[in-house]
Amino acid sequence: MPELPEVETTRRGIEPHVLGRRIECLTVRQPSLRWPVPDTLPQLLTGQTLRTLSRRGKYLLLGFDHGTLLVHLGMSGSLRIIERREDPGYHDHVDIDFGAKRVLRYNDPRRFGAMLWAEGDVGQHELLAHLGPEPLSDAFDADYLYQRSRKRKQSIKTFIMDSKVVVGVGNIYANEALFAAGIRPTVAAGSLSKPRLQALVHEIKTVLARAITQGGTTLRDFVGGDGKPGYFQQSLLVYGRGGEPCKQCGKPLKEVRLGQRSTVYCTACQR
Repeated sequence: MPELPEVETTRRGIEPHVLGRRIECLTVRQPSLRWPVPDTLPQLLTGQTLRTLSRRGKYLLLGFDHGTLLVHLGMSGSLRIIERREDPGYHDHVDIDFGAKRVLRYNDPRRFGAMLWAEGDVGQHELLAHLGPEPLSDAFDADYLYQRSRKRKQSIKTFIMDSKVVVGVGNIYANEALFAAGIRPTVAAGSLSKPRLQALVHEIKTVLARAITQGGTTLRDFVGGDGKPGYFQQSLLVYGRGGEPCKQCGKPLKEVRLGQRSTVYCTACQR
């Protein structure tokens, strides 16, 4: 599933090609995504100019004078810039033609993504209103995480993956950040001291920033807006390495399931 670094990589990849450009045509081939693509979307957007392109959590927000297009990549979706002459494939569900022979194409084999229209303050949309702070923002710090985690008995990994606590810390990056901070993922969130949470906040920011710089993580078929894969997978220290030697101490990494998600950690380096 594309996580925050992959979505941010997509945003940065497509932005130079679409920002400030006028939509000449919008084609919906398959409206049945996680939620139906609005029937009126072609009429709403044809002839409109894209004013802003931002991200909130794992949602891309395409801002126009009269509203915002919310795009979620779901489990397997991608948005990329293609040449207009490139014929659509079976899973190419939406084309947004910005002219200059460039098309923004939405591909989604599992069709679990979304493309929705919102008017007014997009931050109050039901999908966005209850999201926690962005992990790379100043609002996400040790004081905030300490206050939110008090008396919480759930594991720290499950806690930081809760989008109401902080957005975009997906499974891959939670595993990596906890390892870097030396915190065992099974420890109760409420039992951690502020200094340990400060270390975790620092590592979450560091891991995510590095992943964005490297174009995200390609585990199945993710590609960025330019059609290129991400390379952060080559830097993974624990995720997907259960049973292999810890790169820090050499002890075999342990793999368990927390919240139905694969969790890998080192019993010696993390406590």
